[in-house]
Amino acid sequence: MSKNKVDYDCSKCPGYCCSYPRIVVTDRDIKRLAKHFGLSEEKAKTRFTRSYVFKSDKPKETIKERILKHRKDQIYATICQFFDQDLRRCTVYEARPDVCRQFPDGKKCGYYTFLKFERKHQGDQDFIPSA
Repeated sequence: MSKNKVDYDCSKCPGYCCSYPRIVVTDRDIKRLAKHFGLSEEKAKTRFTRSYVFKSDKPKETIKERILKHRKDQIYATICQFFDQDLRRCTVYEARPDVCRQFPDGKKCGYYTFLKFERKHQGDQDFIPSA
């Protein structure tokens, strides 16, 4: 077995990581999305992202991020706007943000492991745990 072999299959997942409420994007990600859609970087930034501010663990410190916009989803409350809800796949896979390229940052995905366990024990290979 190869050292780099992963123990998950994104094609069998309903897009759990795409439902994360904060999918952070960088200027490089916006540039990639702009090129993918043939838009200016400013237009891509406005159309696909929004500003998000939250309080840090440190007193009086706030953190500003730029995150992907979401839309309603039939499985999760909301999901990334680039997610095809029928096919349960990313529609901008080649232009996806770096954070998506890095997920789950290892050989295992905790959600996929949980999903396999639940599907086995439910006796249903299409089972999707809901909130």
